[in-house]
Amino acid sequence: MKRYIAIFIFFFITKLILGQDPQFTQFYASPLYLSPSFAGSTKGKRIVSNYRDQWPALKKSFVTYAFSYDHYLPSLNSGLGVQFLREQAGSGALSTTNAGIVYSYHIELSHKWRFIPGFHFMYTQRGLQFHKLTFGDQLVGDYETTIEVPPQERAWDVDATASGLAFSDRLWFGVTVDHLLQPNRSLTGDRSIVPVRYSIFGGVRIPIQQKYNRDPFESLFPAFHFMKQGKNAQMNVGLYWNKQPFLLGAWYRGLPVFKEYPSNDALAIMVGYKIDQFNIGYSYDITISQLAGLTQGAHEISLIFRFGEYLKPREKWDINPCPGPGL
Repeated sequence: MKRYIAIFIFFFITKLILGQDPQFTQFYASPLYLSPSFAGSTKGKRIVSNYRDQWPALKKSFVTYAFSYDHYLPSLNSGLGVQFLREQAGSGALSTTNAGIVYSYHIELSHKWRFIPGFHFMYTQRGLQFHKLTFGDQLVGDYETTIEVPPQERAWDVDATASGLAFSDRLWFGVTVDHLLQPNRSLTGDRSIVPVRYSIFGGVRIPIQQKYNRDPFESLFPAFHFMKQGKNAQMNVGLYWNKQPFLLGAWYRGLPVFKEYPSNDALAIMVGYKIDQFNIGYSYDITISQLAGLTQGAHEISLIFRFGEYLKPREKWDINPCPGPGL
């Protein structure tokens, strides 16, 4: 019975992974994955690492790792970075690996508004470890090996992402389009195209305590993040409260009011702390869908280190007002 359950869970997870990309609850704490426009957004150097364990009640169901490095090039008014992401599902049997280069160009539209287009070019690979799977003939006959002829264990391709980010010292709004090259991830030799993913995000910074024209040391950040990929859509709506060195956040994920995409996925709580140039964040997803009580939610940890920052004397605020990259 345990083996039947394991197979059911594996194929259930596989279909979910084919349906949508990995995602982070702390999407502003994974800036280059959210939008290539965030490359160089600290006007210095930045190292970011992220870890997400989704549905821990199902052993190693979804585990995602991400790492990025980016820095600002003042002579070119540009941001340049690299990003690595890996997701494993089903005890590592099914994996997705992305590695690429990120570039952004910073445009000053006016004294108050700026615009940053960004691009991400990557190598992507899908892998499957067949020796960790159990096939039908092994269940019925209790054979150690299977008579199934496995397809290829890895498939690779190239992909690209484009984005744009507009912001002032109080507002920000961005658009990201992923999978522009629609890579083929089929492991059977057929065509299995990854659908284009559209993301729209934005928010506003509301200062609570501020002295003169300096950056406020206490603020509220109402924000949203909408994603659509193939037949799937999702909305994140929430609020950050930031009072240095602390950050607290609460988010709702789902689309219950749209009949085309009915869903109630999760509630998320976030906490963050800043020590000099080092930031750490933790979030926990509380499942409120029909899987509530079966998954144990999701745990996520983000680490950010900023250093070597460059800022022109007349610039009074950071390159963007979003709470995540600065945590």
